[in-house]
Formats: sequence, C-alpha cells, structure tokens
Amino acid sequence: MRWQGQQLGVDDTAALPGMERMDGLVRSVTTPEFAGMTFHEVLCKSALNRVPGASAMPFDWTVNPYRGCSHACAYCFARKTHEYLDLDYGADFDSQIVVKVNVADVLRTELRRGSWAREPVMLGTNTDPYQRAEGRYRLMPEIVGALTDNGTPFSILTKGTLLRRDLPLLTAAAEQVTVSLAMSIAVFDDALQRAIEPGTPSAEARLETVRAATAAGFRVTVFLMPILPHLTDSIPVLDDALARLRAAGAARVVYGALHLRPGAKQWFFEWLEREQPHLVSSYRGLYPGVSVTAPKAYRSWLGKRLRPLLRLHGLDGWDEDDHPRGRPQPGLAARTPTTSSLGPVRSTVGMASARPRVAPASEPRLF
Repeated sequence: MRWQGQQLGVDDTAALPGMERMDGLVRSVTTPEFAGMTFHEVLCKSALNRVPGASAMPFDWTVNPYRGCSHACAYCFARKTHEYLDLDYGADFDSQIVVKVNVADVLRTELRRGSWAREPVMLGTNTDPYQRAEGRYRLMPEIVGALTDNGTPFSILTKGTLLRRDLPLLTAAAEQVTVSLAMSIAVFDDALQRAIEPGTPSAEARLETVRAATAAGFRVTVFLMPILPHLTDSIPVLDDALARLRAAGAARVVYGALHLRPGAKQWFFEWLEREQPHLVSSYRGLYPGVSVTAPKAYRSWLGKRLRPLLRLHGLDGWDEDDHPRGRPQPGLAARTPTTSSLGPVRSTVGMASARPRVAPASEPRLF
C-alpha cells in the first residue's frame, strides 16, 4: 500500500496536476486489489447538492459520495466534471477516484437544520454510488441511515451489484420513508459490455440484482439507456433485452438513445475509432459538430421499434422524451413527495418549504 498527501494545506510535489493542494485532501491511496486506481480521500464541506431550478431533472437534491467512476463507461456524461480538478475526462476519470470520506457525517449535520424540508434526495445521478470503491469505503450504509433517521425519502440509480449488500438496510428504510431503486443496464452482449463498460458488472449480474431487489419487495425500474445506434438498437437485441428484464422481475423500463456531451463525446469517439471503426462515419452523421442528442427522427424511430416490444413482453415502459423537463421520471426521486408504487413506502409528513443553505450542484444527467 502506498500513501500520499497526508498533510493538509501542504503542496505534494508527487501529486497529479491539480491535486497538489486539493481542499480537504487527507491522503491518496493505491492498493493491490485495485490495481491501476488511486483513491483520493477528501473531507467534504457539503453533502447535499442543490439541483439548479432550470435543470431537466425531476428532483431538487442529490448526494454524490464519489467523483470519477471505475465503471469506465465510454459514454459517461460526467467525464467533463473531472476537468475541474485538472484531471482528464478519459483515463483519469476512470482511475482517479475522489472519495468523500466524511460525507455521511456532513449529511447528518445538514439534515438536522431546521430549514431542511425532507425533500426527496437522489443518489446516482453523477457518478455511481455503488462503484467498486464502495466495497472498500462503505459510505452508502451511513448515507442511507442518515436519510432514513431524518425521515427523508430517497432514490438510488446504479449499475453496481454492491446494492445487494445493502438490501436489508434498504428494506428496513422503506418501512419509514419512500425508497425507490433503479438499475441501469444498457448492453446485454457480454463482449460489447466488456469493451464499452469494462468496469461494470455483467448484465446477468445486474439482472440478478434486480431479482434480489424485487424479492425484497421493491418495484425496480430498469434504465435501458443508452441505446447505441447500430450496436444495440436492432429488434433481436431489444427483444432479448426486454425478455431478460421481464424474467428478472423489472417493474418498468425507461429507454433512450445515446447522449454525447462534451468530454464524453471525445472519449466515446476515441473508443469507436478503436473498437468499431466502420461506424465512425455513421456516428458523425448522427452526432455532428457539437450536437449532444441523436436526431429527433432517430429517437422517434427507436420509440416506434420499442413500444410494440414492451407490449409484447408485458412491461410498462417510457421513452425519456415522454417526460418533459422537470417532470417526474419513473424510478427516480420526484420534486413533490407523493405516495407512490415505487416500492414499500410510508408517506413522509410535516414537510416544510424552506431549504438549507448548501452548495449548488452542476446539472446532473442520467448518462
């Protein structure tokens, strides 16, 4: 084990660029069981992030215990945020993981403020709270405990099978507050999944997690996102995916075409040129210049392809385009707490309207 940066407020000449004087940096750690990865343990000043009012997201508050993500998804929208640390949106995002080791303690302090209105909190909109680092740091049980003890409803969106570790805790939490769970499964072909999401659990492992959460009493939403043009959008591929989701007990499916935001777009095209060079020209046609989303014509075509398949498999399903900016999205926390069918719940009462003074968040996206 190697330790770095053990003194606060002191330049570390061996640190990565931008990390020499990172506020709150306690130490940087590398360990043999996480080969090629470095964990930068920091003391955060805030845990609750306020989502900008103009955001397209249907919730107002998030908690992100990590920055960077070992899932290493080539298309991940959050890659650009690593540049705020003077790290790159490519390999650094995948391997230089910032860990907010005191996040649960800070969260408990913020939740105790009289101005906190117990509004729903979303976990998993920026980087995954159940990525591999969570197996080492175990931040989520304390976060879940803090939210539950305060009576604050919450939702979790993840690709991580570590969620199964916390199912007993989440089941107990759902007896006191609204808890909703969503699993992201974009690629069901093992070879393609290993190429484009090399740090994620396999689709089958995630399906087993859906089964386990369903058996625990949750109605799990699966995000079939992003659907990749020419790679995962054929009828046989989509039919197989929906059949497996139905067999795993998924309650509903939210689908959408690939988004390519700055940072993610450059990194994805590097991946495409290396792994699928015959598709580069097609993707440049679909995502020209600075465009982020696939053309509306493609998205409409995709919806027409998926809706009959959803009916065939008896699944509730939504296109992400079916939910206008800020409207509730199935499986995610909503701005206005309501009694819902997203899992075993008990309504939270006594909501106030004031909000605590916490650091604003950059606009989160699902992918």
